[in-house]
Amino acid sequence: MRVTTRLVPVIVSLAVLLTAGSAGAERARRRERVDDRRDARVEAVTGWSRLGERVIQGAVDHDTIVVTAAEGAFTRIMLRVEHSSIELFNIVVTFGDGSTFSPPTRLVFRPGETTRVIDLPGGARVIRRVDFVCANLPGGGRAQVELWAR
Repeated sequence: MRVTTRLVPVIVSLAVLLTAGSAGAERARRRERVDDRRDARVEAVTGWSRLGERVIQGAVDHDTIVVTAAEGAFTRIMLRVEHSSIELFNIVVTFGDGSTFSPPTRLVFRPGETTRVIDLPGGARVIRRVDFVCANLPGGGRAQVELWAR
């Protein structure tokens, strides 16, 4: 009987943690659904296409957004930051033929801000991938970086 009464606080604590964690996950999923609906409206109105997104996980993060040839050929790109501020250090665009382009970048972005429109060299080209190095700013949460192209 003693073992059972000692376990009750532990079980209650675990239940509270699991409930709080699932509630936080549900809020994140709900926020992402709203974000996806906004993205669809932006695509319909502006002609820009969202090619992918990544969540920034730590102090310094290297991420890649892979793009397929089925997405089409593009002449411009931009990155949009959601949910938290980041510092963007470097962008490398790899084209379908394997050549790369790295526009000069070292900027701080707040949630909802975008990079300038970056014109890609050589006319309309298939993008194979976009690599970027960035970092969450101290005191910020998890940021999301979206790749848009036109």
